[in-house]
Amino acid sequence: MICKKVLVTGGAGFIGSHLVDALLARGCEVIVYDNLSSGKKEFLSHCLDDIDFLKRDLVSDKEIASALDGVDQVYHVAANPDVRVGVDDTWVSVEQNIIATYNLLEAIRKVRPSDPPAISFTSTSTIYGNASVMPTPEDYGPLIPISQYGASKLAAEALIAAFSDNFGIRSSVFRFANVVGSRSTHGILIDLMRKLKKDPTRLEILGDGSQRKSYIHVSDCVDGVIHATEAQKTQFEYYNVGTDGFIEIRNIPDIVVRAMGLKDVRLEFTGGHKGAGWKGDVKYMSLDIRKLLSTGWTYHHDSRRSLEMAASEIFKEL
Repeated sequence: MICKKVLVTGGAGFIGSHLVDALLARGCEVIVYDNLSSGKKEFLSHCLDDIDFLKRDLVSDKEIASALDGVDQVYHVAANPDVRVGVDDTWVSVEQNIIATYNLLEAIRKVRPSDPPAISFTSTSTIYGNASVMPTPEDYGPLIPISQYGASKLAAEALIAAFSDNFGIRSSVFRFANVVGSRSTHGILIDLMRKLKKDPTRLEILGDGSQRKSYIHVSDCVDGVIHATEAQKTQFEYYNVGTDGFIEIRNIPDIVVRAMGLKDVRLEFTGGHKGAGWKGDVKYMSLDIRKLLSTGWTYHHDSRRSLEMAASEIFKEL
């Protein structure tokens, strides 16, 4: 299906704003729906004249259906984006990820009951928890997330699957590896750079450094989401979105230090929580992406190159 009129929730955020750019480049009519709690309107400053921007909140908005008028496709990116927040605030992921998704689905099923808009949902690899199979395929189970973020995204996936079956909503779910690139608001690269801006002589890294994770550049990520959404022929599908292989966390500080033009930086690993960075952090993550590759999509940058590109992009923005 080639998009015509689309709604992007969370379209002013890191991934959402890149998704908006890619959709506009495809000639889509784009509505952005964002409460700006974590997104920034300046991420869309270059295209505000080309979109319809709605500053609204999926949790409190009683008129969500009005934003869906004439919409063919919804890309649901709005969420609490930070895994670590869940340790201190266990409600935020419930509210921003589960309740917001339920409210959106209710509006979708009611706006045109005989022909509801399709929905593509940006989920996360954290739904797999500490998986025992690497690379982890989409049919891995049981799914035992170890963070409130992962648990809330899994609950949202389940709601979408049920609404898809009950109300004929064409749906797709995308489970992301770690996405990096310009406009990042959190994550390892921006965290390390902020620390080095304060003290360029030493760098604290969360965990013991042996963590292994897969990374994907945001340009490859949004391309995969749009490609699979447009190619989908079934009622409901779910895909891993990432790159083959992984990189050890101990190798990322060198990428950051080089991007910032620094030398002689002393690295200090905290040991973290069971070797991971914090409570809820998955220590090892690598995704089996053969299902998405089978649709004809491919990524252009592996984990290391994605990190190198993103480090350069983020440093220019700091």
